[in-house]
Amino acid sequence: MPAAPPPPLQIADAQRSVAAELDRIAPVIDELGRRFTEAGHEIALVGGPVRDAMLGRHHNDLDLTTSARPEQTEKLLKGWADAIWDMGRAFGTIGCRHGDWQVEITTYRSEAYDPSSRKPDVDFGDSLEGDLRRRDFTVNAMAVTLPGREIVDPYGGVVDLAHRVLRTPGRPEDSFSDDPLRMMRAARFAAQLGFTVDPAVVDAMRDMASRIEIISAERVRDELVKLVCAPYPRLGLTLLVETGLADLVLPELPALALERDEHHRHKDVYEHTLTVLEQAIDLEATRLDGPDFVSRFAALMHDVGKPRTRRFVEDGTVTFHHHDVVGAKMTRKRMKALRFSNDDIDAVSHLVELHLRFHGYGSGEWTDSAVRRYVRDAGDQLARLHVLTRADCTTRNKRKADRLRRTYDELEARIAQLAEQEELDAIRPDLDGNQIMEILGIGPGREVGEAYRFLLELRMDNGPMTEADATAALRAWAERR
Repeated sequence: MPAAPPPPLQIADAQRSVAAELDRIAPVIDELGRRFTEAGHEIALVGGPVRDAMLGRHHNDLDLTTSARPEQTEKLLKGWADAIWDMGRAFGTIGCRHGDWQVEITTYRSEAYDPSSRKPDVDFGDSLEGDLRRRDFTVNAMAVTLPGREIVDPYGGVVDLAHRVLRTPGRPEDSFSDDPLRMMRAARFAAQLGFTVDPAVVDAMRDMASRIEIISAERVRDELVKLVCAPYPRLGLTLLVETGLADLVLPELPALALERDEHHRHKDVYEHTLTVLEQAIDLEATRLDGPDFVSRFAALMHDVGKPRTRRFVEDGTVTFHHHDVVGAKMTRKRMKALRFSNDDIDAVSHLVELHLRFHGYGSGEWTDSAVRRYVRDAGDQLARLHVLTRADCTTRNKRKADRLRRTYDELEARIAQLAEQEELDAIRPDLDGNQIMEILGIGPGREVGEAYRFLLELRMDNGPMTEADATAALRAWAERR
């Protein structure tokens, strides 16, 4: 299972960590500090890089803030940066690359959302402290001035970092009114850093959840992806559900909290789902190039069809027949609403639809033909399907869990054996389209496709055939028609 959130941070350790990180990035910050101050401007390292430096995390993407206007920043970067871009100029941001370093420099600013607008009104500010006050959380509202390397922390970010708590620099209601996406960011940072969220922030999220509706689906999607791919996604997802934000951005998840699982155990489907997600994360470490969003989101969505398919039987049991198919359709609809790519939508919904397939395997009754179809239907999602299927076993019955694991081990072994013998990952009929047309004496058309599908099913049932046997079978099929 994922590691527990880290223990409190010692301030002395944070100070040592930030000093070491500043030495590491000195080739960038020292020269930029000199260039800007000699031109009469202020400049400081700010936000995430300062926070992560105190946590002992290193990266080569640096955010800085300055009193210089964008055109002045661009001028000062020329001759130092290897490349410069200005896509964020409207927001005061100029980006550049210097060797292996990616740098974004933003003019001091203040921004606020109109109650009915999805886009912020941006005004340039005139002080570092004012710029820090507009930031989302105190742990992101710290700066290091350059070139002097003085830590500026007007809102207690160091203390909050030490206690691993998320607070806003000012009133959370004001912060979330300025930018409602910060409510999603609170959940994302909880998931990424393993932090708790200040009760006042949670209350504001609950009271203002409906404000998230003015934010574009793309921005919500991006925060959700970061949350799901974080080390502790349960923390963030639980916060979304408890504050009512999930009702608006991912309503299928809180809907599970009211459903009992099909075996009437103590856990509901919501808790089962979070456990499956955590077990999928544990498995992806060795089976996938994780963190893997598709695998994790499939785990999160695999049972969303249960509320709509729940039926009570006379003997007191409950069934969820076809919840895999219904859940796949619901998953596709939700991901489209969140503007996911077609590739991601297809992959996740396909996994949701297939997640129950293994349970027909029994204790190994599948024929080789059934194993081939399992591989064919999974397609390029087979490795992820292995992860999802194994993660979906959350029983506390050790004997049953061991039996399911051994059975799936056996299925994977059979897949590997057949793959080695038959190249399962590229299953094709034993005759191609040109051969079909030549043997049957026909031209391109629907009948060629029908013949191709017949030969593919034959290949699934019988395994590889010789060209002569495939030809005889094709002729017999044509005669029967």
